[in-house]
Amino acid sequence: MINALKPIYELMAPAGNFSMLAAAINAGADAVYFGLKDYSMRASSKNFATDELDQMKELCDSSPRKVKMYLTLNTIIFDEELEQLEQIIIQIKEKIDAVICWDHAVMLLCKKYKIPFFISTQASVANTKAAEYYKELGAQRVVLARELDLKQIKNISKIIDVECFVHGAMCVAISGRCFMSQFTYNKSANRGECNQNCRRNYKITDNAGHELLIENSHVMSAKDLCTLPFIEKMKEAGVMSFKIEGRGRDARYVDIVTSVYRQALDKTLSQKEIKDKINELEKVFNRQFSSGFYLGQPTSYDFSTTENNAATEIKRTLGTIVNYYSKNQVASIKLITDLAIGDKIVAIGNKTGIKTEIVSSMEVENKPIEKAQKGDLVGVKIPGIRKSDTVYKIVPRE
Repeated sequence: MINALKPIYELMAPAGNFSMLAAAINAGADAVYFGLKDYSMRASSKNFATDELDQMKELCDSSPRKVKMYLTLNTIIFDEELEQLEQIIIQIKEKIDAVICWDHAVMLLCKKYKIPFFISTQASVANTKAAEYYKELGAQRVVLARELDLKQIKNISKIIDVECFVHGAMCVAISGRCFMSQFTYNKSANRGECNQNCRRNYKITDNAGHELLIENSHVMSAKDLCTLPFIEKMKEAGVMSFKIEGRGRDARYVDIVTSVYRQALDKTLSQKEIKDKINELEKVFNRQFSSGFYLGQPTSYDFSTTENNAATEIKRTLGTIVNYYSKNQVASIKLITDLAIGDKIVAIGNKTGIKTEIVSSMEVENKPIEKAQKGDLVGVKIPGIRKSDTVYKIVPRE
């Protein structure tokens, strides 16, 4: 018998391009969030054009979960941009499920054209009064400030539907409102152009040139958020939408992270399962993991010791599929690096999303081989992919 009172949790995944969108849908996301070419907090991502929204909607509507589409229009808006912004709002009206925003100009236009809107984490909603204000303004949901613990979240969840980040990068500044990139490179984080100054390693010197040795030179680089070990507490705190950060990542990141949290939302994981799933999460991009503010104030332990990527696996481009024989499920790949039986490979494409396969057999000129070399045109069996998909070899990080 189905428990009608059981909460329905939403899993929201990032989509920075079509391959990530397909990966999110296939991995079990209930919703995706994405940006257009303008007014997105991830200007460096490929993002989407307004004339691609119909294709996106077709993919989402045809999925088993009828995946919802949330558009991020969450940068600062200037006067000279209001006319273009309104045109965007008009164009998207029938094609998305909600807008994520924090500039009041966007909210007012959403109300004018009757488009549901959520309040972005950029608004730093951190108390019940702010939640009540945005609810009265017409917001259906708030993405809470990153600086809240679970007790504070529970109080606000009684006022309005709450969305919280569950995995991915965290900014060292208050809810991402940082000015370092603006001051040093004239690239505004609040316009989606952050230059990631905080991720670098730093040294301390005095005016005489004497240098201090510090244990961790990444003094401003926060570890990535990972809530898997305490996700049941997040459910108890009233979080309804669980959001994965990562519009600047790739399809493999989206596939693995979404799959892991899908399982965590659908059932209570055992300690062994949590440990195994964290090992899976560590295979893709991360800067080591932290619990953020959810369990209390971060400490020095919550700063990363790596400048770039601590993933235990990396992907190396293997080649492009020059032909695909769907009847036999065999891909013909022009190799740009060596390939051997037993190698793990992934194919990534706009419609494919991502497919993972362990090479069990392959042929060159219809002859079985154990190992192929750079330059070979090799046949490999990989179900469910397409011509022109890019193939990568997954290898352990050295």
